[in-house]
Amino acid sequence: MKLVIVRHGDPDYEHDTLTETGRIEAMLAAERLKGHAFAACYVSPLGRAQDTAEYTLDACGMKAVTLPWLREFHAPILHPDTGDVRVPWDWLPAAWTAEPRYYDKDRWAEPDVMQAHHVGAEAQRVYEGLDAVLAEHGYLRDGMIYRAERPNRDTLLFFCHFGVECVMLGHLTGISPMVLWHGFCAAPTAITVVSTEERRKGVAAFRINTFGDTGHLHAAGREPSFSARFCETFDCDAERHD
Repeated sequence: MKLVIVRHGDPDYEHDTLTETGRIEAMLAAERLKGHAFAACYVSPLGRAQDTAEYTLDACGMKAVTLPWLREFHAPILHPDTGDVRVPWDWLPAAWTAEPRYYDKDRWAEPDVMQAHHVGAEAQRVYEGLDAVLAEHGYLRDGMIYRAERPNRDTLLFFCHFGVECVMLGHLTGISPMVLWHGFCAAPTAITVVSTEERRKGVAAFRINTFGDTGHLHAAGREPSFSARFCETFDCDAERHD
């Protein structure tokens, strides 16, 4: 089985929709995806993901199931490095790398700041939601692997957000979301593909084949939007620092 995860297009966060650039990106992603057969499509309830998915759903003649746990990962914390309330990623490197537990797949939500804002509970909600979808399609979580009770070559399509995508990928691969949040970046409409590998009968693991592919944008002569990234060098005032 394959999971295809698509981040929403360039966002208008104030109105929870897409910018004009984001709509073009969503149309290009739809062109990329429309030739594929999907067994099911799942989408975040937030407007920017719904608006992105609409183009592909129309192109493929599909309908989607809206899943509440696919919304952007929602556990705002009081950041120790900035003093304001914000998402639990986008920390300054000197702050989060100083805590060894953030690198641990089992302990990353243990630090006081994470516990105070129930980050672990929100992650568990994502884990359980993802596992329920996989079980519906024949793969049951068993420790760190999945029992392939109904092995198949179906492809499931997800439209969601960078934050929650990293939590999903961390659950499937045994990597702390903090490492994924800060070490990887999926640009708007970036496409990630995860496949099962069943090297022994009935025992499946998930492997990331492609992360953050924006080939559909480059093929159209467009640079990916900058959302989710920070300045490449400190002296660039046109790109965000925080």
